[in-house]
Amino acid sequence: MQLSDGYRGVRWDHIGRMPCSIARTLEVVGERWTMLVIREAFGGAHRFEEFQRNLGVARNVLATRLAALVRHGIVTRVRYQERPRRFEYRLTEKGFDLYPVVVAMMRWGDRWLAGSDGPPLVLIHKACEHDIAPALACGHCRKAIGARDVRAVVGPGLMTLGKPPAKRRRR
Repeated sequence: MQLSDGYRGVRWDHIGRMPCSIARTLEVVGERWTMLVIREAFGGAHRFEEFQRNLGVARNVLATRLAALVRHGIVTRVRYQERPRRFEYRLTEKGFDLYPVVVAMMRWGDRWLAGSDGPPLVLIHKACEHDIAPALACGHCRKAIGARDVRAVVGPGLMTLGKPPAKRRRR
């Protein structure tokens, strides 16, 4: 399904205006340092200095990325020291919802880019102490799904293009 009709020549900084959830998400987290900042937050980093040390990113770039994540409600600033005033950056519920995205990117990189040495990091399920192998599953029948098992239909958010939403099966 092509959702970009009428959006040819759209500048990168305007992709969030497209009626496409992927484009809107990239508007928020698509800058190359942003997902690495989020990765570090999932890894336990909370303070500016931790992010900067772990990533080696320029301070001004990190400050801009963190400010954007705060503005979009993905992290929140929490004061941890009064004098001088210092803040930590904590993932919000909206931020925690990015975990499957981070894990999917990691899994793809492990499969296609890790090389003969294997993955640089392995995720262990705390409850059973086994490596996790994340998989996408249908929320209704719980069966594993892949790209060939799904079809896209027009949703109500595409009404802005004058297309009626397709009828869907009951959940």
